[in-house]
Amino acid sequence: QVHLVESGGGSVQPGGSLTLSCAVSAYTRCMGWFRQAPGKDREGVASMSSGGSTYYGEFVRGRFTISKDNSKNTLVLRMSSLKPEDTAMYYCAAGVRSCGLNSRDFNAWGQGTQVTVDS
Repeated sequence: QVHLVESGGGSVQPGGSLTLSCAVSAYTRCMGWFRQAPGKDREGVASMSSGGSTYYGEFVRGRFTISKDNSKNTLVLRMSSLKPEDTAMYYCAAGVRSCGLNSRDFNAWGQGTQVTVDS
């Protein structure tokens, strides 16, 4: 079972930036970030296949970038131009099926890191 530990969440003002990191025991076929706000369904933020293909939620619109730091076995999500509606718990996930933004394709999850965007 893949072990995932997120870090980097916090509070930021609208328009600000944050970088989330996920320490990974082993990369799988697809690595991704999801988020869940109170009272809302979990939604896919970004994912990256083992081949380097990336997928982003429509709401990202060029503001976020997913990447891997192979030297540190870390999955990274760089977020900029943050909006209050980006406020959510962000989860790192690993999957062995086809890569995308469907949470059902991911079978390992981290505990999450909270991101709050508020003035």
